[in-house]
Amino acid sequence: MNSTDTVRPQIERLQKRGFLFGIAGVLLFAIFGALAGHHGGLAGWQQLFRSYLFAYLYWLCIPCGCLGLLMLHHLTSGRWGYPLRRIFEAGSRSLGLMAVLFLPVLAGLPKLYEWARPADVAADPVLQAKQWYLNSPGFIVRAILYFAILLVIAGLLNKWSREQDSTGDLKLKNRMGTLSAPGVILWALIVTGASVDWVMSLEPHWFSTIYGMLWMVIMVLAAMSFSVFVLRMLADHEPIKDVVDPPRFNDIGNLMLTFVMLWAYLSFDQLLITWAGNLKDEIPWYAQRAFGAWAPIGVVLILLHFFLPFFLLLQRGVKRRLRRLSVVAAWIVVLTLVDVYWIVVPSYERSGPRVHWLDVFAIIGIGGLWVGTFLGQLNKLPLLPLHDPRFEGVLEHEHGD
Repeated sequence: MNSTDTVRPQIERLQKRGFLFGIAGVLLFAIFGALAGHHGGLAGWQQLFRSYLFAYLYWLCIPCGCLGLLMLHHLTSGRWGYPLRRIFEAGSRSLGLMAVLFLPVLAGLPKLYEWARPADVAADPVLQAKQWYLNSPGFIVRAILYFAILLVIAGLLNKWSREQDSTGDLKLKNRMGTLSAPGVILWALIVTGASVDWVMSLEPHWFSTIYGMLWMVIMVLAAMSFSVFVLRMLADHEPIKDVVDPPRFNDIGNLMLTFVMLWAYLSFDQLLITWAGNLKDEIPWYAQRAFGAWAPIGVVLILLHFFLPFFLLLQRGVKRRLRRLSVVAAWIVVLTLVDVYWIVVPSYERSGPRVHWLDVFAIIGIGGLWVGTFLGQLNKLPLLPLHDPRFEGVLEHEHGD
């Protein structure tokens, strides 16, 4: 029996539950969304697509971040990535599902973005000036290009990883590293372009040059935290339990701490530069979120998404124990949802936070489908890379310790 068989039934059970929740969520979202559109008119249809976009952006963070971390692992060859690599690869292989799930966003362009409504463009000189970029054909072409590049990179890295498992060809390690160098650059450009197209253009009068970098950090922090949570699920089973030890957890915890600090730095830096510039086209974005009804959400993010994980991840006793580290990771995954909500939803909910039933159904529906797909991909390959020369003898070393 394969040493990973002890955990496969557990993964299969969770996969079935994920798909069950996903299908139920999608059905409820479609039913209540249709009712909202039928009875609420344009406002109802707008809520349908806005809830979908918010949920989609949140769940996209994890697979897109997994691809970025996978390439970072291949570039650094760090031992921290050895127990996490299969999780990163499974996450990157779910990007095909996210490409399909992007179709409803394309279908709802006029409901989501004012630059996609000719009447609004005709009445707004700023939208007219930006029409060369903010237009439906360009938006669609760029989205296709973004997903095509990401899927090609993920496909090649996963293909070579499977070949390495079966052949042990030493050249494949160098091939994956060679692709990851330009791949990380393309990934950064794509995340920047997608964040501008899909999120920033919800408020087309506002702009920020640091916006793309902020979304990169959100994605890798969410992906790393989710991966640590999954690793805890696998850690009691072979072969994972033979290669995870306190020093390895400490390295992973330090990476999480780095991403938490970088998230806080970029968020504050964007606020400081925007506020210091004192430009009427830039300040309203923060004024909407930092004052009034939205201000408590900002305070929650400062206290619970930065200070709490920051101080916990400074503790070696937390980082060197996977159970404790996974609790912090799960907390960050949840707070990332609040972060995405705080960034996206005030673009159209000016009066303050309001959680709509469609938001909940969209989160459950898209999330269930993605989790089911991710777990199915995770179950396809051995839980640890085979014949990677960077980690030959790791098991023997751990046993020897």
